[in-house]
Amino acid sequence: MWDVDPARHFPGRVLHTQGWPLSESDSWGGGFLYHQANGQVALGFVTALDYKNPYVYPFEEFQRWKQHPAIRAVIEGGRRVSYGARAINEGGWQSVPRLAFPGGALIGCSAGFVNVPRIKGSHTAMKSAMLAAEAVAKAIGEGSSHTELADYDAAVRSSWIARELKLVQNAQPMVSKFGGEFGTMLAGIDMWLRQIRLPLIPAMKHHWDSEATMRADLFRPIPYPKPDGVISFDRLSSVFLSNTNHEEDQPVHLVVKDLELQRASELGVFGGPSTRYCPAGVYEWVGVEEGDPKFVINAQNCVHCKTCDIKDPNQNIVWTTPEGGGGPNYPNM
Repeated sequence: MWDVDPARHFPGRVLHTQGWPLSESDSWGGGFLYHQANGQVALGFVTALDYKNPYVYPFEEFQRWKQHPAIRAVIEGGRRVSYGARAINEGGWQSVPRLAFPGGALIGCSAGFVNVPRIKGSHTAMKSAMLAAEAVAKAIGEGSSHTELADYDAAVRSSWIARELKLVQNAQPMVSKFGGEFGTMLAGIDMWLRQIRLPLIPAMKHHWDSEATMRADLFRPIPYPKPDGVISFDRLSSVFLSNTNHEEDQPVHLVVKDLELQRASELGVFGGPSTRYCPAGVYEWVGVEEGDPKFVINAQNCVHCKTCDIKDPNQNIVWTTPEGGGGPNYPNM
């Protein structure tokens, strides 16, 4: 979030971008900039986590993106207000899991109801909450207890949520498989055919984002420019604006299952991508130059985006729930 010059603020204006600067590292993603009320703009950058190059640094890609003339023209002379990050589940309808289980249900964005081409998901999230509430009311009315909301799962899969998301279910997988330009074109053709009820391509399968990461020796480090303190900034000063706080006398909620594997593979094979993919600077490798690398976890910085749980190449980091009340505090995001 930024406060911007009133002369550069146009309430309701929306800007979406695709590709650059990620296209320079053979990755995929895009940005957004929304002119909101009170002279503020919300801007952000999405990096698909199935990138191959372990030297890709999503936070720094965001800083580069802000230097584009179209973005800089809006925020130059303004002031950062807040910062945050989260992972977006864009896998499509074929990635939506079982929605009901004993003791709970998956509702809204947690279930993966994002319509990627339309860049929206609030409408499907709200509808899923309404269907869940109806299923709960029905269960209570029938006197049911100690069961799962099977009616909720069935209701979602027969609702307009499913119909809408099935039309766009191959959008993200096609871009992931065929690249930004060609993949976008194929996704458009697939969506058009599905709209006229001629789906020629079945639902495409996915891979784990962690599996996409390739060895560091196959790539060169990416020389990201230093922050200028005007448009681009460092990561830790940005995290400060997220108002993140965790009590430091609690167990670390980011669990590394095998530290030796982390040292030998995450650092030795993949070049320590955790130090780059984390938007909050939680992970550090220290003592590398001395030949005695230690994996440092600054858990108090965690903004609960869960990227580490998704992107770690060995699935060796497990995000667990910290003590209640800890985490980021977004006052206006």
